[in-house]
Amino acid sequence: MKKIFAALLSASFLLSPMVVSQASADDHRRPPVVVHKKVVVHKKVVVRSHWKRGYRVNASERRRFSDVNDYRRYRLAPPPRGYRWVRADNDYLLIGVTSGIISSIIAGR
Repeated sequence: MKKIFAALLSASFLLSPMVVSQASADDHRRPPVVVHKKVVVHKKVVVRSHWKRGYRVNASERRRFSDVNDYRRYRLAPPPRGYRWVRADNDYLLIGVTSGIISSIIAGR
């Protein structure tokens, strides 16, 4: 009885790698899983403000602008007294400090 049990036990140790290799071979025969994904691109339309000379910029719009202190870097003329250069989006505006009226516009590149 011990000899039969020992023979079955040794046979199970010898056959187990074959069973495992057969199971892994079945995994490689399966077709690959393809996931189809729908990609939606939302485009945003940016409405640019068209600045005009003589237009008065109110205080809330002036807060969005950034001051251009280094105007020579952008090849801008020095601002006269009472005016300053500001950057609105990609445009450079010369506006009056107290009145907020645009006196010159330079389109940025």
